[in-house]
Amino acid sequence: MSVELILTVVVLTNLRLLGASRLGACIRTVGLQGLLLGLLPLATGGRLTTLHVVVLAVGSMVLKGFVFPRLLFWALREAHVTREVEPFIGYTGSLLIGGFMLGGAVWLGDRLVIGGTTDLSWVVAVAMFSILTGLFLIVARKRAIHQVLGFLVMENGIYIFGIGAIPGIPLLVELGLLLDIFVAVFVMGIAVYHINREFDHMETDKLDVLRG
Repeated sequence: MSVELILTVVVLTNLRLLGASRLGACIRTVGLQGLLLGLLPLATGGRLTTLHVVVLAVGSMVLKGFVFPRLLFWALREAHVTREVEPFIGYTGSLLIGGFMLGGAVWLGDRLVIGGTTDLSWVVAVAMFSILTGLFLIVARKRAIHQVLGFLVMENGIYIFGIGAIPGIPLLVELGLLLDIFVAVFVMGIAVYHINREFDHMETDKLDVLRG
């Protein structure tokens, strides 16, 4: 699978996340995005594929494509919710904002890569769009699980930038980042479960009642 195809599908999955209300579908979409990004080191390595690249690809696919979604589906079952009904920003508006974010990311990618190739500009643009999409999901959605998904998408954008635009990142650094994300998602999954058990909802905007 080519780098261009992987990045194009990542853009489509980001748009899907902006327009979807069902949390299960959003988790599957992030899982698909994780599987695709696991192939990115192999696609960029080409004939120079090494054990370093294979370990990174397999580790990324296992964590992003299988482990994280299973943890989130567990939290979803325990919380007994299926969709986000009243987000801060509606889904049509989210898609419109997503279009502007994509356009801005492409514009920024063309200017950050001075004298570079079109492929590198597209890598930077997709990375920026993923980071912006993740931040938007964190801010514009009420459900805690949706905000965990936003955190994962934002990390995916950083991963794209690191793999596609900055060659030669040490394996231990990459695996350390994946381990940090694993721990963060695990902790957030537990937090989502306890929030729902104590307050019978997962809408983070209602947690301000805890202020004394």
